[in-house]
Amino acid sequence: MKILIIEDEHKIANLLKQGLEQERNVADVAYDGTTGYDLALEEEYDLIILDRLLPGMDGLMICKNLREKGNNTPVLMLTAKGRIEDRVEGLNGGADDYLTKPFAFEELLARVKALGRRPKDSVGNVFHVDDLSLDADSFEVKRGKKLIPLSSKEFALLEYLMRNKNKTLTKDQIINHVWNYDADILPNTVEVFIGYLRSKIDRPFGGKKPLINTVRGFGYRIG
Repeated sequence: MKILIIEDEHKIANLLKQGLEQERNVADVAYDGTTGYDLALEEEYDLIILDRLLPGMDGLMICKNLREKGNNTPVLMLTAKGRIEDRVEGLNGGADDYLTKPFAFEELLARVKALGRRPKDSVGNVFHVDDLSLDADSFEVKRGKKLIPLSSKEFALLEYLMRNKNKTLTKDQIINHVWNYDADILPNTVEVFIGYLRSKIDRPFGGKKPLINTVRGFGYRIG
């Protein structure tokens, strides 16, 4: 998943980014409310981890403004405020879940996975395209019964394709979703990583139909 962390405490924000990326996610960080709000509007995210008290624009206002603009990205709100009234206010403001500081990273990770967007035909965090399966929890990818090892970026790219199976995704969509917003991406980066995936999930299975397809002039589609 691609996750936006809006947290003004640099140590917490950086630890969250590190932990989430170790779990094969892509994470962007904003250290103030205004920057975070702008990123949430400009980029496409699967989830926003949002601190309640922020400089520039507080988390509750960010959440309300996003919902008013039709942005329905799931929001996990973090706060040092643990009163029931505060949690109710946050949920009524459009947050999908609420976690009080201090918290265990394992609990945050479980909530992140629970809030992750899932296609209607997925079961939990396991995605299927023909005989190809991807488990976003165990990071296992199989075609038939054969286990396929992938790098972190290959896994993120394949997960994004499989979450959007049978949809044509442009190179820009792929770059915006699989790489950090400030990453230095070369024009052929997507082609290179698509080639890596094909060499692992299509070419070794010559008797089966290829799953990753190029839609000339538009982008790529799996399915």
